[in-house]
Amino acid sequence: MDYISTHQIKPGDKVDLKSIETKSRGSFDDKDDAKAFTAKTNDAIRDLQYRMFVEGKQSLLVVLQAPDAAGKDGLIRKVLGQMNPQGCRTYPFKVPSKEEAAHDFLWRIHKAAPAKGKVSVFNRSHYEDVLVVRVEDLVPKKVWSKRYEIINHFEANLAAAGTRILKFYLHISPEEQLERFGKRLENPEKHWKLNTGDYAARKKWGDYRQAYEQAIEECSTDHAPWFVIPADHKWYRDASVAGIVHQTLKDMNPQMPPVDVDLDEVRALYERELAK
Repeated sequence: MDYISTHQIKPGDKVDLKSIETKSRGSFDDKDDAKAFTAKTNDAIRDLQYRMFVEGKQSLLVVLQAPDAAGKDGLIRKVLGQMNPQGCRTYPFKVPSKEEAAHDFLWRIHKAAPAKGKVSVFNRSHYEDVLVVRVEDLVPKKVWSKRYEIINHFEANLAAAGTRILKFYLHISPEEQLERFGKRLENPEKHWKLNTGDYAARKKWGDYRQAYEQAIEECSTDHAPWFVIPADHKWYRDASVAGIVHQTLKDMNPQMPPVDVDLDEVRALYERELAK
């Protein structure tokens, strides 16, 4: 299955999230089939990420956006976090600190962009500044409405410097979200995630949906595409994102650098030490 073409929002496409399914099985027979695919694909991702790290010429940025309980943390744990942490780092963007708020909205974001050979995973991102600030009326429309163009220029700059960008919107239904909120209440290990603000945000579900639709429409480009991932089935969410990341790394085609030492000389030194 070609997960890229299935879930990518092409430049110029209109986005109607109500018409996009949240519950997909893809081509999988069942949950176990999907989990087996994800495990196998994770192995291939780790190999390609290692090659990219050693090559040191390209980088990958993965952006995750979603309503609460859609599974950003789970996706990181089960797929993206499976990469070698020596070359991969996750950045959770929360409410800006005092220092961050004193700068332009991309200041803290640019600092977290991946260096050559590295992968950065954004758990929430610069898109909060055209989502939350819009719906919660934190800044005037004349401010946030200009940010789409600024974001596009920022991402184009990263792409020109050798960074591939993948942006995922985890598309969950309000019914599934509420069910997961209930499971959090039943699980003491997840009580730290409980937040009354999550229920307040549900009252603005339609407003957030419109904000996401416009952000995706305005900022899905050839060099920084958005993907809308059905997220009601966690196993499909994980498998489809793994498939897209794997295919992207394959397309990047990282190469191991040529050997610049005399292998015969190194082997002779080794054997000499071994014989002592």
